[in-house]
Amino acid sequence: MLKIGVFGAGHLGKIHIQQWKEIPGIELVGFYDPDDTNAASAIDQYNVTRFTDVDELIKAADAFDIVSTTTTHYPIARKCLLNGKHVFIEKPLANTLDEARELVKLVNEANVKCQVGHVERYNPAFLALGDETLQPMFIEAHRLAQFNPRGTDVSVILDLMIHDIDIVMHLVKSPVRRISASGVSVISETADIANARIEFDNGCVANLTASRISLKKMRKLRLFQRDAYISIDFLDKKTEIVRLKEPGMSKGMFDFPVDLPSGDTKIISMNMPEVTPSNAIRSELAEFAEAIKNDNSVRVSVYDGYNAMDVAHQVLKKMSLHNELHNV
Repeated sequence: MLKIGVFGAGHLGKIHIQQWKEIPGIELVGFYDPDDTNAASAIDQYNVTRFTDVDELIKAADAFDIVSTTTTHYPIARKCLLNGKHVFIEKPLANTLDEARELVKLVNEANVKCQVGHVERYNPAFLALGDETLQPMFIEAHRLAQFNPRGTDVSVILDLMIHDIDIVMHLVKSPVRRISASGVSVISETADIANARIEFDNGCVANLTASRISLKKMRKLRLFQRDAYISIDFLDKKTEIVRLKEPGMSKGMFDFPVDLPSGDTKIISMNMPEVTPSNAIRSELAEFAEAIKNDNSVRVSVYDGYNAMDVAHQVLKKMSLHNELHNV
């Protein structure tokens, strides 16, 4: 049995505790949270042991799930890694880039598994793409949420947009050439709505919009590439693939001919890959546990977590410069 300890029993921490209790082959030894209200709620709901000493919990388990506030990610992960323990760290990886760089170094030195909780990588709509060839040259992302005071201690970039930054970096696999960004603080002290344009060396351009003051929720990613358009709805769990094909090629769910200006006739073919329902949080935690047991690579590495943070902080800098220039 793999012994797991959890740091943090807030809203997301309790969800993680619930999932760990239902994953086979796991012994949840307990959790640490200095907040008595959070702790009492977790004990009441899930009958799990509370540790009041960080070091005692680290001694008691093989691996740790760090779901505490972002400012505590680095000190807790550092202690775990210096003790040779495996760590799952909720996004963002750390509070600052310097802390994130240090965690990358410590993971390498400890030679342990470290996974970062970019959960959209496990979204069934994204997984439905399977082995589909993805070479996007333009990406458009909208991640809109209704206002919730929880999470407003950080900018909407690190709260919401970082999900799409991670997905984009994973898909494009090319160095970033240029970033421009703008954002506005409407309700909180940090930006509540923002837009970023990320240009890559391979010519791909990603246009990302994130808002936490919208009336309706939306989590969509659209990919445009040669002869194909792909739409991923992370919220409603739907995926659509539209391709331009030669007549006589394999049929899709919906096909219809189109006459091009050149005089050629092509087939517009639309497919909707089957989306297999799954719990993305359980999937990422279970896969992390399997990576430890079987010495597999993790899907979202500490490097991925650092790269997403690096780009997110570049967006924040560009947004700040834009606002200063325009006296926003």
